[in-house]
This record gives sequence, structure tokens and C-alpha cells, in this order.
Amino acid sequence: MRLSVAGSDTAALSTLVRASSMLEPAGGAVLLPDSPASLAALVAIHCGEPNVAESVLDRAVETGTGGVLMSVRHKLLQAWLHMLRGNLAVARETLMSVRGAFEPRDWIFAVALEVGVARRNSDLATLRRTWEQACEAVLRHPVDLFSLLPLGEFAAAAARLRDQDRLAPHLSQAVSLLEALGNPPLWSTQLHWSLLHAAIIDDDHTAAEEHAAVLASSSDHSRYCAIISTAAESWLDVVAGKVDADRVEEAARSLHAVGLWWDAARLAGQAAIRTSDRQAMVRLLDCARLLQGRPVSARRVTEDAPVVVEDAGKLSEREREVAQLVLEGMTYKQVGDRLFISAKTVEHHMARMRQRLGSTSRSDLLAQLRHIVGTGA
Repeated sequence: MRLSVAGSDTAALSTLVRASSMLEPAGGAVLLPDSPASLAALVAIHCGEPNVAESVLDRAVETGTGGVLMSVRHKLLQAWLHMLRGNLAVARETLMSVRGAFEPRDWIFAVALEVGVARRNSDLATLRRTWEQACEAVLRHPVDLFSLLPLGEFAAAAARLRDQDRLAPHLSQAVSLLEALGNPPLWSTQLHWSLLHAAIIDDDHTAAEEHAAVLASSSDHSRYCAIISTAAESWLDVVAGKVDADRVEEAARSLHAVGLWWDAARLAGQAAIRTSDRQAMVRLLDCARLLQGRPVSARRVTEDAPVVVEDAGKLSEREREVAQLVLEGMTYKQVGDRLFISAKTVEHHMARMRQRLGSTSRSDLLAQLRHIVGTGA
């Protein structure tokens, strides 16, 4: 852990991975304040090595390292990886599998996962409902290096809910802690990346530029820091309406390469929404879809253009996506956020499907869509 602060990121991660492997034969027979596997996973997430984190955690869960107490921590970190990759349903399922009386250290991660999944799903109702728990979880756990990931997630949520004041003292402590340690890039980069997005959500351009400057100052430290810094600059340009499709796509693909799949797709999608160049828009939407693991449509059309489908019983690829998400219970805004289109466009898609299918009511439309989507039509 000293190496992670004042030495080589690679050496720190390598040492922790070896320590985790050495402990595997002990299984659950050793009582630990923390496990090398969870520390290795945290360091790996902070330096853009998600595959290493996944491998270490999978082995720790399989061997039962640290017993039941550590098993909860390992599974929560597995859920965190799924959340970063945009596998939100899997993240929530993993979280639900370890429900119970959490230690404060695990509770702050559990609540941050609920908050993070809700924010990424644009589920404002769940975000509001969970926010009080988040504020309490922060009060119950001291600010340390190992709680920076939840704090960063809470910062973005606080900006979304316009309740930054309650979190401000804890974020100040985190920044002071990092300054006292000499602002080690391995630990500070991810926090400032989260704070950058909190500032963007809050429309605080000055704060966003300050966090981007901090990220730029560490860009020479490692490949991961350079990727995050470049992505931060690209994101600020997109917010300002300056969309360079080549630069955005390169930044998005780089984010994807270091495990930030949801952020990568979001960057490409937001750029597509803000560009006035139709070719760039289609290209960036395709990029966002690919980074989300969804196939790219063979026929590229603007989202608001009418879709002509000869067979009334068939749905276009985009309509199937809209139908599936609506059937999962999402609002039009949530569907729009997921597909990088407006809520109005989602409404148009639903209206066209209703007209084509001859549905007499919303319930009739949903029943027909369940049949069509469920049977693969």
C-alpha cells in the first residue's frame, strides 16, 4: 500500500496480487482486517486494470479467502466492476445476493452501488429514496483511501439532487487526505474524474475546469492517467458544443479499454446529441452502441425520422430496443438516456408502434409488444 502512494503503481498491484495468491490456501481460516484480494482489486480499479481486479476477486470468492466477512467485501467489489462496465442489472443482482447487516466499510459500498446504478439508469425516484442512506453511510465511515470510490459516486449523485452541501465536508476531507499524501495519482485520479462529472452535472464550468487541470497535471504518471486526462478535456469540449468526432471516439474507446465502459458509451452518446454534423452523429451513436455491447444497425437513420416497416407485425431494431426497455418498466426519459435519444423520440416510437399494430390502448400495446419481443418477431 505504501508503493501505491509513493512508488510504482505496477509494483504495488503486483505485490498485492502475489499476496492474495499466497493467502488462498488458508481459505476462510484466517481472520483479516482486510484481504489482499480486496486491496488488489481497489488498486486495480484505480489504475485502470479491471481484468486484474476481476481475476483476483473471482479467485478470492472461489477459495473463500477471509471467510464470510471478506466474502461480502469481495462480492461488493465484483458488483462495482459490473457497474463501471454498464452491466447494471448484474451489478444489482450481485448486490442483492449479499444483503444483510453490513459493516460500515461494506455498507458505504453497498449504498454507493445502489446510488450508482440508479444514477446510470436515470432512476431519480430510487436516487432520492437512497440518498438519505448515502448521507448516513458517509457519516458512519471515516474518509480514507479505500472509500474514495463511493465518495466519488456520492458526489455525482449529490450534484444530480442539488444537495452538495451535505457531502462537501467529506469531500474536503478526502482532498485534504490526498494533499497530505502528496496527491498520489493512483488514488487521486479517479476521485477527480468523479468530481469533474459532478461539476458538469451542476453546470459549474469553473470547478469542472479545475478538476480537468488536476487530471492533466498527472497525465504523465501512467497510461491510465493520460487516458483520463484526455477524456476529461474531450468531455469539456463536448459540453461546450465543440465536437471533434475523431477525438471523441478515440477518447471513448480508450475509456472502454481501462474498464470505464459506461462512461465511454456516455461520452460518445453525449457528443452525438450535441453535434450538428449528421455523419458525425451517426458515427458517434454507432460508437456508443458498440461500447455498450449492442449491435450497430445496418441501416443508419436519424432518430426522429419516420421508420417504414412493410410488415406491420415486425419491429425495427430501434423499436425493439425501445419496446424492450419500456417493458422492463423504464420511463420514456430513462429509455432515452439509455439509448441516447430524447424522451420525445421514445414517445414517437411508441406512437408509431401503437398505430401500426392497431392497439386500442396502452395496455393492449404492451401486451402485443410482450408477445412480439418475447417470440423474437
